This record gives sequence, C-alpha cells and structure tokens, in this order.
Amino acid sequence: MNRAQREEARWRILRALDAGRPIGVSETIILRLLQDIKLGLTAHGLRRELSYLEDRGLLQVEGRQGPTWTAELTRLGVDVVEYTVPCEPGIARPEQWA
Repeated sequence: MNRAQREEARWRILRALDAGRPIGVSETIILRLLQDIKLGLTAHGLRRELSYLEDRGLLQVEGRQGPTWTAELTRLGVDVVEYTVPCEPGIARPEQWA
C-alpha cells in the first residue's frame, strides 16, 4: 500500500470503531469494510495499522493471543473522530465541515 492508502485506511478504521462503540469491533468486520471500499488492505496489513494506531494511543487491541483481534477506541481516539482534538499527520482525517 502506498502512503495515501495507509492513511486513508487508518481513518476508516477509526470511523469503523466509532460506529461500533461502546463495544469493540473484530478485525474480520473491519477488514471486510476496508475491502468493500477497495483499499486493498490484507489481514496482515490491517494488524499492522491497528498496531500503529494503538501505539499512538487511539485504540486498544484485545485478543492478540487468539485467532481474531478486537479493537476499541480510547478516549483520545473518540476525540480524534469527533474533531475535538487536532489530528497529527499519519491519518487522512478530512477537514471538518463548518
């Protein structure tokens, strides 16, 4: 994946997790969503992006020891999705409508 696709995938992951609140969302559902919008993300690529977003403190991943990961937004992740805090580079968050 190129940089623009990775950054778009990260934003879409955050939005999917926001839609799933207050419970976590399985990687199977997230991957299906990203494949439906033709981002070309593989299962390994999704885990890589989930780990990246977790390292940034935007989400928590559970089930790493099992076959399927589940992710849930942190408070900061919710704030990024809701545009209440600035979004640092690396995530293709669109400009907020006025």
